[in-house]
Amino acid sequence: MLDTLITSKTRIKMLLKFFTNSSSSAYLRGMAEEFGESTNAIRHELNNLSKAGYLISSEDGRTIRYRANTDHPLYNEVRNLVHKYLGIDKIVEGIVSKLGDIRAAYIIGDYSQGKDTGTIELLLVGRLLDKDYLNRLVEKAKLLIHRNILVKHLGTEEFDACKEAYSGALLVWGSK
Repeated sequence: MLDTLITSKTRIKMLLKFFTNSSSSAYLRGMAEEFGESTNAIRHELNNLSKAGYLISSEDGRTIRYRANTDHPLYNEVRNLVHKYLGIDKIVEGIVSKLGDIRAAYIIGDYSQGKDTGTIELLLVGRLLDKDYLNRLVEKAKLLIHRNILVKHLGTEEFDACKEAYSGALLVWGSK
């Protein structure tokens, strides 16, 4: 879907990087290395997205770091489009909302950092009533979004005890 609307693969990677999780930030050379692209291609897209106001930059010593401009009038729409592209909306609709006593759901791992690696790691927090039902829902969601889904479950107390370990997680459902 997104790749037919936006033909630049580099721009798509950047949108995923910055709009999957609003706390993601990156710099030119780091993105060139992560994406396997030339610094010129990265610079070109950074300039385009910055001029349009989708990205903001700040100096960190001699390095310029970029992040999504959450105050941009289209920020929420772009973020929602990226989440739909990744299938996060289908995960919430198809898995989390059908599971009973789940307090929160987080995307952890590479996807929480805006890296489309093909495996979405989902952390469920709360009381899990039926693991077999969860496994069936996960299998259906995998077919819908064409990505692998790994699920980790923690009870509420267990999560509260190690909450700091998940500080970079992306909350997709519920409350912190």
